[in-house]
Amino acid sequence: MTSSEPTTQDGAQPRRRDARQNRERLIVEARALIAQNGVDASLEEIARRADVGVATLYRNFPTRDDLVRALYDIALAELATVRDEVVAAPTAWAGIELYMERVSEWLVADPALPHILKRMEVIDPGSGRGKEFQTVIAGLVARAKKDGALRADVDAVDLAVLVTMVGSLGTHGGGHTGQWRRQLAIVLDGLRLPATDRPRLPGRPLAAREFQAAVHGLTRRAKRAASGSGSGR
Repeated sequence: MTSSEPTTQDGAQPRRRDARQNRERLIVEARALIAQNGVDASLEEIARRADVGVATLYRNFPTRDDLVRALYDIALAELATVRDEVVAAPTAWAGIELYMERVSEWLVADPALPHILKRMEVIDPGSGRGKEFQTVIAGLVARAKKDGALRADVDAVDLAVLVTMVGSLGTHGGGHTGQWRRQLAIVLDGLRLPATDRPRLPGRPLAAREFQAAVHGLTRRAKRAASGSGSGR
C-alpha cells in the first residue's frame, strides 16, 4: 500500500460522517412528512426524500416507534434549553411569559410535534419524561400567584392547555401561523390580575376575508378574490 492510500482509520472517518449526515437528513424529512401526514407517514417516502435507501432508514430506526422516540428525544433536548431560560427569569410572571412564548414558538415551528407527543403517550404512557419541566412551571405558578401577578384560579395545567392551543396554529399553516404572537398576547392578558396594566397587542387581527382564506385553505386565485383584488363575475 502506498502512502497516498487512506488508512483504515482515515476511511472510517468519512463513513461515520456520511452516516451522521444520513441520519440528520432522515430526521429532517421525517419531521416534515409527519407534520403533513401524522406518525403513519410512509417510511419509504421519508427515505426517498432524504435521498437514502430504505435499508439505511431501518439501520438507523429499526421500527416506526424507534423513529418517533428519536424525534421525541430531540424535542426534549430542545425543551431543556427553554427550561433553563425560564428558571433564569427575573420574576415568576416573566418566567411564565417566557415559558408560554418559547413553547408556543417551538410548537409552531415544528408542526410534527403534536403528532409525536400523542404517539409517545401510546408507546410509553406515564414515562415521566418531562416531569421536571412540569415541576418548574408549577413552582412559577405558585410564586406568580403569591406575587399578585397571576389570577388565583389558574393552575399549571391551564397554562399547558393554553400554550398547546396557541402552538397548534402551526399545524394550520397559511395565515394562521403568523398570528400566534398576537393570540398569545391575548391569552397572557387574560391570565393577569384585572388590576395590572394591559400592554398593547402585537400585530393586527386577520381581516374576515383573510381568516376565511386561512381556514379553508383557498387557492391563490381564490385568496386574491377573497381579498378583493381579483375580478368578480
